[in-house]
Amino acid sequence: MTARKIARILVGAVLVLLGALWVLQGADLVRIKPILCVADCQPLVGGSPVWLAVGVVAFLAGLAVLTVRRQGGRSRAGQRQE
Repeated sequence: MTARKIARILVGAVLVLLGALWVLQGADLVRIKPILCVADCQPLVGGSPVWLAVGVVAFLAGLAVLTVRRQGGRSRAGQRQE
């Protein structure tokens, strides 16, 4: 297995997992307390359509990275493709 394939699997898996988390948070099914606060942080109450949409996009992008295969092969010089 090449390093490029391993990197694609890792990036795809991270996108799928983060997307799923953001979908659940955006739909108000999962609530996580703030971990790192710069100012006076308050937990969000209720769902967020923006994070729901971002989660769906990230999830689908992760699936695409995991499932889309690279079209392999270079065309050989001198051969005609019909």
